[in-house]
Amino acid sequence: MPDRSEVRTGPPSMLPARPVDSVLGKLELTVRRRLDGLLQGNHLGLVPGPGSEAGESRVYHPGDDVRHMDWPVTARTTVPHVRQTIADRELETWIVVDLSPSLDFGTAACEKRELAVAGMAAVIYLTQHGGNRVGALITSGLDVTRSPALSGRAHAQRLIRQVAGIPRSEQGRRGDLAATIELLRRPARRRGLVVVISDFLGDRSWERPLRGLAGRHEVLAIEIVDPRELDLAAVGLLTMVDPEDGAEVEVQTSRRQVRERYAAAARAERAEIAAALRRAGAGHLTLSTDRDWLVDIVRFVGARRRGAANGAVR
Repeated sequence: MPDRSEVRTGPPSMLPARPVDSVLGKLELTVRRRLDGLLQGNHLGLVPGPGSEAGESRVYHPGDDVRHMDWPVTARTTVPHVRQTIADRELETWIVVDLSPSLDFGTAACEKRELAVAGMAAVIYLTQHGGNRVGALITSGLDVTRSPALSGRAHAQRLIRQVAGIPRSEQGRRGDLAATIELLRRPARRRGLVVVISDFLGDRSWERPLRGLAGRHEVLAIEIVDPRELDLAAVGLLTMVDPEDGAEVEVQTSRRQVRERYAAAARAERAEIAAALRRAGAGHLTLSTDRDWLVDIVRFVGARRRGAANGAVR
């Protein structure tokens, strides 16, 4: 019978008792072994960015960014065309990581916090090649930690180690995701890729600054979820605690009506989050603690590449 650690679909556990370097080494090995050779080439890593240099025109396809319309060619041919762009030789990626107390939760293969760090590691691996620079802003409810955008494998390893070492916040502290995203808008930075990793729970104040970033950068939102946030198990009387404000409520999960109402409310909330991300113009990738997160990333990138080939990248 295989060991349980060999069939886990989640990232390596980052419990305090385990050495950070050992965990991160295993994480890097896992990411490289699963992704190496699958998603490389022509700056089409995690998200096919818009680039900055003008290229050739092609016929418009539903889903194309209307800001790239080539009006002279459209007028001459009477067929809508868009102007393709050539990817920059160097890509600057900024990663916003939300490590609020709501991510210190997990009922499947890992905690949401561990999955957030693993998702960040995959983003860094997919974007750090060819002199590309990667920086990060981490909000935890205690403060906001900033790491400058630099290139190189050594910087990438330091960045992942820094995020993994952020201490857990006490209950009652909520990270300000909207204010952290706003830090990337002022001062304005060169066009690049912005990745926001969060569970996006709570208010939707992050939508406006995210929309502002999407007007200049390619934006990807990675939503971290746990199955118990979407559906309750029938385990009898359950005490539920909000990790960000400490509020407690007792729920009788044996009642079918209670579980159905909970599931309906959870689906509605996730639908609102997805709609807000669409309005903001961000790509949307969902990683769950009960699924193989690397498979989800590969499928997402594959779908984005097929969309880019067909002219629909948003």
